[in-house]
Order: sequence, then C-alpha cells, then structure tokens
Amino acid sequence: MFGYYISLALRSIRGTPILSALMIAAIAVGVGAAMTTLTLNHMMSQNPLDRKDSVLYAVQLDGWDPNEAYDSNNQMPWQLTYKDAQALLRSDIPTHQIAMHRTGFTVEKDNSDLRPFTADTRATTRDFFTLFDVPFIYGGTWNADADKSPVQQVVLSKETNDKLFDGENSVGKSISLNGEPFTVVGVIDHWNPVPKVYDLNNGPFNDSEELYIPFGLHRRFEMYSWGNTNGWKNDDSEGYEGFLQSENIWIQYWVQLDTAEQVEQYRDFLTGYIRQQKEQGRFERPLKFGLSHPSEWLVLNEALRDDNRVLGWLSLAFLLVCVVNAVALLLAKFLRKAPEAGVRRALGASRNAVFTQHLIESACIGITGGLFGILLAILGLQSVKHLAMGYIDQLAYMDWQMVLAAIGLAILASLLAGAYPAWRISRTNPSIYLKTQ
Repeated sequence: MFGYYISLALRSIRGTPILSALMIAAIAVGVGAAMTTLTLNHMMSQNPLDRKDSVLYAVQLDGWDPNEAYDSNNQMPWQLTYKDAQALLRSDIPTHQIAMHRTGFTVEKDNSDLRPFTADTRATTRDFFTLFDVPFIYGGTWNADADKSPVQQVVLSKETNDKLFDGENSVGKSISLNGEPFTVVGVIDHWNPVPKVYDLNNGPFNDSEELYIPFGLHRRFEMYSWGNTNGWKNDDSEGYEGFLQSENIWIQYWVQLDTAEQVEQYRDFLTGYIRQQKEQGRFERPLKFGLSHPSEWLVLNEALRDDNRVLGWLSLAFLLVCVVNAVALLLAKFLRKAPEAGVRRALGASRNAVFTQHLIESACIGITGGLFGILLAILGLQSVKHLAMGYIDQLAYMDWQMVLAAIGLAILASLLAGAYPAWRISRTNPSIYLKTQ
C-alpha cells in the first residue's frame, strides 16, 4: 500500500507541475536559509576537546586592579602574567601543564630559492602536544630542559614542512628563524581544532600555528605576544626583563588533572600561591581563581555569540514562513482534488487512508525540497566563505550530521505543512461529490 501511495503522489506532482514546483521551492528556500545559519552555529559551537573535557582545565588567576574587576564574564583575566606562569610551572601536581602564547618569526631556508616568509608561531612548553593530543608525522617534541633554557629547536606543521621540505622527513635539518639556526625535532600532522579552544583570546576561528618553539627562548629572542596583552599597573622596571616581571597578562595556561584528588590538590596549590603573593603585596583583590573545562571555556569566552544565536532563530522563523506558504499551496491543491477523494471515500476508503495518502504526497514534496535545500545551503556556505575571505573556511561546510539534519528538517517541515491540508481532505463528505457526478 505504501508503494501505491508513493505512485499516487508522484502522479499528482506531475499533474500539477507549477504548483508542485512552488511548494518545493518554498521548502527548499526555507531549508537552505535555515541550514546555512544553523550549520555555521553548529560548527562554531563544537568542542574539539570533548574527548578530554573532564580532565582539561584553563587556569585563571585574579591578580587584576584592586579598584576595578576585569571585564570578562567571570570578572577574571583570561591570561596570566609571565611570572605567575613560571611559578605555576613549578608545580608537580598536574599530569601535564602548559604555558604558551602566540608570536611570529621570519622563516628562511639556506640554499633554497624559497623566499623568506613570516610564520605564525606558538611559544609553548613541551606538554602542549601531549595535553591536546597533537599527532606527529615525524619525530616528536623537545626535551623538558628546553622549556627553561634557550634551546633552538622547532616543531613544524605539516603545511610548513611541505613548503620547506616538500613533505619529506625534516627531523634533524635546519631552518633559520629571524636569522638564527633552529633544528627541526618534529613535524605534526594536519591539526586545526575549530574553534581553537586552547587560545580563544586570539581568534577562535583562526588557523593553528605554523611553528612551535620552546617556552625557554623568551629572553634569547625577547619575544612579545602577537595576541592580546593587557595590564593595569605601570611598572618602574625597564626593558624586556621589566616586561617579563610586570603585571601584563599575555600567557595562556592549561593543566590536565586526571583525578578528583589532583583537582583538590591543585586548588589548594593555587590558594596557597595567591596567599603567598598577597603577603608580597600582589593579588589585592579577594582570593579568586578559575579552573574551567574546555566546554565551560567556550561558553565563558562566548565562542558562539548571541548575535549568531539570534540569526539562528531568525532563520527558523523564516522557515516557518515558508511552511505557512506551503500549507496554503497544499490546501489549494488538495481541495481541488476533493471530488476524487469523495469518490474514494464512497468506494470504501477510510479517512485514515485518505489522510495517509495525502501526507505521503506532502513528504515527497518535502524530501525533494530538502534535497534542493541542501544544495542551496551548500551554495550559501560557499558564499559566506567567499565573503569572509578565508576567516571561517573551516566552518563553512556541511558535515554528515548537518546533511541528515537538513533532510530531517525538510521532512518535518513538509509534514507540518501537509498535516492540516491532509486532515481537511480526509474529512470530505462523499455524498456531496456523488450528487455532482
């Protein structure tokens, strides 16, 4: 019987091509507009560290201006000072811990026709690769000593290794960064988490860095942050060393705490550290620190902003308008077929059978509209990608979940649009139409 209803639906659609095309177009435009916005929101709200969400923590310390709280959702700075990060690195409680920031270097390769280029670089401690499960193609990271001493070693991204060494194993080879030789110790595979949870403060949808160098190279190269650097206090110290010892915040800090005991011990450690700093005249605000899981960190930093959510609701409202239009068109189409339905009822067809027949026809229209809607959504995402000029290339595509969601949304929309017209036609009084035949 289901196959028979499908054949009736296809015959009916072919019998009214213009009206059917208008209904398919209404569903397609609504689904396309909704899925374009919902796909972007879906990709923006993902947690690429979900697998380790329960054991990873972003660390915050409230050492800000005692007269005015920091302008953030939890009134604590997003980043740490250099001296606080160095102090926290001395703890042996976390399974892994990293201090890091974004910077940049000019890259050259000796005896090569490749022009020098500026590479986005992350200065970090070696646990970065383990804590965030960064995959290596060749080699690995530097030794622990490099986090404290000026060891000129570098880890390359796959894309940078392809550019410099045509994708070959470059471990042990040398490149020049700002005119100084660096030895390649590892090459990571393509790794580009979206959003970039580990550093939401410097572009949550920016690409991952091209180079990774040891945290111990700060004084050797007098590295500053290529991201946000904020401060509230003027220091008397001068020069780069004065900057390192200042109250400027520019270091991101993450820890991995695998057990509840570790979490409790680390909380006690942070409490003790802040109290110690208070005795030295720092941290004049009430004792406060933050340990946020990646999922919480995304919410605190508003990776998915309120205006994106509003656009999502507006796109669903637009889809509802399209559904209402489809209801009107389906009602007009089905009422034109009232005599046919009346004859079927007179010949013994039940109201449920007539209702099911017309609801299946609505579903066929919805599925067709959904398929066209997916194509419109893909075109919409390509347009967004083009207008954004590469800023959200990683977001402007539909994964299989969103494709299934688009089909489901189209079917749901078509069923909602067809439910009332199908119910109306199923209530047809056969006697009225038998008298007119």
